[in-house]
Amino acid sequence: MKLLNSFGPNPRIVRMFLAEKGITLARQDFDLMAGENRKPPYTDQNPAGTTPALELDDGRVIGETIAICEYLEERHPTPVLVGSNAEARAEHRMWQRRVELNITELMFHGFRFAEGYELFKNRVHCVPEAAPGLKVGAQKWLAKLDGLMAGKPFITGDDFRLVDIALYCTLDFVKDLGQPIPAELKNINAWFARVDGRPSAQSSLSPGWEQVKMRG
Repeated sequence: MKLLNSFGPNPRIVRMFLAEKGITLARQDFDLMAGENRKPPYTDQNPAGTTPALELDDGRVIGETIAICEYLEERHPTPVLVGSNAEARAEHRMWQRRVELNITELMFHGFRFAEGYELFKNRVHCVPEAAPGLKVGAQKWLAKLDGLMAGKPFITGDDFRLVDIALYCTLDFVKDLGQPIPAELKNINAWFARVDGRPSAQSSLSPGWEQVKMRG
């Protein structure tokens, strides 16, 4: 297998997942800042033009972050990062979907339509006037999650999971780009520090992130 990789929070989710699993994959890097992922030959493999993607041994390509991680979980079930049985996997997917729909996607679009507008305006349909509302919506659900995490070290409970990786990489990316983590969210801040202290959090950062001033 080969990881079709680039700078960015979504590729970082997969890199952090791989580090937690102890999996080493061959990588082919694409220049996201220059838009290399939005044209052939990359789009010949992943028509969505998003990164990352995973090229399988038979040449097929999986092109969505969570789909990639779940596939790798099935191939490498330990350590468990999704769930060890049907009930645990269903519960994890419930939380993953809640976080994705109500926090991370809103944050990403809030960035693309505002601070990242110049980078994305010719790549995706941007609605700049929507950015403030998207950011507010994400913060409201982040505050809700803060309450739901009372007494829990991680989002689903006692165990570190893929949803923790996904939310961490998103927050670490946007927190210095117009969407800081509110100091009053004590549970979220404690959780963030807990995840930030894991070796995979630092090893998953792209080389050169300091030059672009974005943690991806």
